[in-house]
Amino acid sequence: MKLKALVIGGSGLFLMVFSLLLFVAILFSDEQDGGFSNIHYGGVNVSAEVLAHKPMVEKYAREYGIEEYVNVLLAIIQVESGGTAEDVMQSSESLGLPPNSLSTEESIKQGVKYFSELLASRDRLGVDLESVIQSYNYGGGFLGYVANRGNKYTFELAQSFSKEYSDGEKVSYPNPIAIPINGGWRYNYGNMFYVQLVTQYLVTTQFNDNTVQAIMDEALKYEGWKYVYGGASPTTSFDCSGLTQWTYGKAGIKLPRTAQQQYDVTQHIPLSEAKAGDLVFFHSTYNAGSYITHIGIYLGDNRMFHAGDPIGYADLTSSYWQQHLVGAGRIKQ
Repeated sequence: MKLKALVIGGSGLFLMVFSLLLFVAILFSDEQDGGFSNIHYGGVNVSAEVLAHKPMVEKYAREYGIEEYVNVLLAIIQVESGGTAEDVMQSSESLGLPPNSLSTEESIKQGVKYFSELLASRDRLGVDLESVIQSYNYGGGFLGYVANRGNKYTFELAQSFSKEYSDGEKVSYPNPIAIPINGGWRYNYGNMFYVQLVTQYLVTTQFNDNTVQAIMDEALKYEGWKYVYGGASPTTSFDCSGLTQWTYGKAGIKLPRTAQQQYDVTQHIPLSEAKAGDLVFFHSTYNAGSYITHIGIYLGDNRMFHAGDPIGYADLTSSYWQQHLVGAGRIKQ
């Protein structure tokens, strides 16, 4: 459970709930020593259990007018519960209720509503999105704290806020995010690493090339959709080559239908030379009667977006993908 204390002005009651966040870090934040800008988070890399809640998150995001923050909300669910607890957003405490008091839908509705209220305060105070994310854990008082200290989130501000409200009490926190920063501890108020915990699951999908951006803008519409063998359009959902054919087609690039055919029409290059927007190919992922059996969109930094099950991101350094990797392919101009 995470702290949902409401800190109002300099007075009032502070509800304090402490716990360890149990998860395996996927990506480390490089911003630990400085502030964050208002980055557009165009994608999210979360578990299938979390993605299962996406339709309901979208429903309440529309209701509260914050549709553009669905990915951030999904990343919060990943940190709060991994998508497996009933109170998936751990939002009971923001209503002054005991932890885990809400059903899944009630939790999502309240969590989204609470986040929308924090965003409204953000707009009034002129602070940034990362301050809002941290406030989901600390309570709304952190927004005023940031507003009085330059209007921009920094890890140092999150740390000093927690230090102040814990009277400097430290607790062990051997978390993969915390260990590289301070050896594995935190102050005993909320979680001063909350922004890092959430943003590790968010993906910045802004590319320099307009064509690549168009491909990914289309591809991200189908994140979380089921893999469907033979699927090649939003009507049916997609298989791997159906997804690449459709998304590249929307950017004006015509590709043949199968993974093998797409491999055959590209310039073959090693993965080390691949750039965002290239294709990445795999062999023997299943018995398809051809050498190339799977394909994805290369994003850089050993990551791809592909029609797995569900459609989403994958880490190419994993043993599975390394075992089946053929290489990258560049569209011939």
